Amino acid sequence: MVGSVGNGTVDLHAVNGNGKALHLEGEAAAAEALPMEVEPGKREVVLGRNVHMTCFEVKEPDADDEETGEREATMASVLALYRRSLVERTKHHLGYPYNLDFDYGALAQLQHFSINNLGDPFIESNYGVHSRQFEVGVLDWFARLWELEKDEYWGYITNCGTEGNLHGILVGREVFPDGILYASRESHYSVFKAARMYRMECVKVDTHISGEIDCSDFERKLLQNRDKPAIINVNIGTTVKGAVDDLDLVIKTLEESGFQGRFYIHCDGALFGLMIPFVKKAAKVTFKKPIGSVSVSGHKFVGCPMPCGVQITRLEHINALSSNVEYLASRDATIMGSRNGHAPIFLWYTLNRKGYRGFQKEVQKCLRNAHYLKDRLNAAGIGAMLNELSSTVVFERPKDEEFVRRWQLACEGNIAHVVVMPSVTIDKLDYFLRELVEKRAVWYKDGICQPPCIARDVGEKSCFCSLHKN
Repeated sequence: MVGSVGNGTVDLHAVNGNGKALHLEGEAAAAEALPMEVEPGKREVVLGRNVHMTCFEVKEPDADDEETGEREATMASVLALYRRSLVERTKHHLGYPYNLDFDYGALAQLQHFSINNLGDPFIESNYGVHSRQFEVGVLDWFARLWELEKDEYWGYITNCGTEGNLHGILVGREVFPDGILYASRESHYSVFKAARMYRMECVKVDTHISGEIDCSDFERKLLQNRDKPAIINVNIGTTVKGAVDDLDLVIKTLEESGFQGRFYIHCDGALFGLMIPFVKKAAKVTFKKPIGSVSVSGHKFVGCPMPCGVQITRLEHINALSSNVEYLASRDATIMGSRNGHAPIFLWYTLNRKGYRGFQKEVQKCLRNAHYLKDRLNAAGIGAMLNELSSTVVFERPKDEEFVRRWQLACEGNIAHVVVMPSVTIDKLDYFLRELVEKRAVWYKDGICQPPCIARDVGEKSCFCSLHKN
């Protein structure tokens, strides 16, 4: 099975044309990693294995399949094998921000329906098998969370966090067609994808060592383009370090630089957008401040089993994007046409079960466990960084890519991170720590090879390499 506990190697199974299992283990699987050169002097980007080597083939049924039942038996065995691999991979999931602690058994009765929320969430289309009543209920909940009245907001449930960013930035572009997009260098790649898709001029802003936007550099770059409006992506938790941009300082910088009334702010809250409201020390993300839109992912902290997200913007902005579609008997203001109608039901179900109080408890648990992990790493002589408002623990990149794949760690350069979600328990963290400490003892036992220096990424105080550990 994938990532067996016994030896830490990756086992991949597929079924060949004869229905027989194909088995690819450790060294052979590792050989599938495809290196790609990046900028000179930087680490190679290690890509994953070529899935063509292990895909499940689609075959035309034989003439006697209905009689023999062999086809159904083969498919059942493939699905059973795949399920076992999912169970195993879930045990070793730490690097990506997904809450795997959920139970939606009560919703299984709805999986027999093709539920599609095509068109505007607030205008019913001619397609009657939809879940708009759930979708608008979820949107109302988030609008209350971010303090925007029902008659002042518009939004929809997206297919992912990237779609939320694409939509938020598109709204900003429509409000200010000649605006320049500003985003910190540590913004999610989808922000820069939006700039390419919309052919927008994009200015990258420097960050502090924490990953938070450097507003001094932001001001300098604003003043270089003072004749054009500003469209700004504000990170409510950066991808790698979990840094939260200072929204109030961003607004102050814009206003003091002469951009009063000439800016649009999109808040990318993919993960921490739903956590920040329950952190006492955190500044509020609210539409009472001059922001234009906020997006969060539904499959991350919330724990929806399929990718989805929530995008909320001001109703006054949406008319520039909207057009009526006779075919739908509805309005088109979304990025996608057809939209997953099951996702709103899953979100509605979770919000009703947990509520504000339940999310607050889970946020406190995540922050507490993240501090536990950082302290344990430091105690083991491993440098680590944890931002104050974050549950993302950044530490040295493990030497062995097999270990990285086993624990599904997200890496960038010399650093890796663990995102502590509600499904990440102390027992799981201890399990990971034991393996990491044991592996490091092997990787660095001869003293010739040293752990990487991560001072450039996390600061000298958080780096425990031979140069900085004292």
